Amino acid sequence: MTAYAIAHLREAAPHPEIAEYIERITATFEPYGGRFLVHGAGHEVKEGGWPGHVVVIAFPEIAEARAWWDSAAYQEIAPLRSRHIEGDIILVEGVPDGYDPAVTAKAMRDALAS
Repeated sequence: MTAYAIAHLREAAPHPEIAEYIERITATFEPYGGRFLVHGAGHEVKEGGWPGHVVVIAFPEIAEARAWWDSAAYQEIAPLRSRHIEGDIILVEGVPDGYDPAVTAKAMRDALAS
């Protein structure tokens, strides 16, 4: 099941370390089957607030996403970003093929009825 690394990164002043991070990041996730889905694109806020930028990297499964995050290669470059950009980053599994949200709603209704 596809998994995703999703980052909500706040605005930051340009810095040479951020440029280096961007130059090097792809090489850290490609060995784990990762690929950018969203990077450097504008976004349109429809509800709430979302200052900054969004980045989405897809991986074949959650194990590969975790292995990438924990890898020596990524941990080596992570400070290049984190010293200059505040943000929130999560790893999350996608839904399986054929996912039906009605099943989730039914389980919720059943639990509420108990």
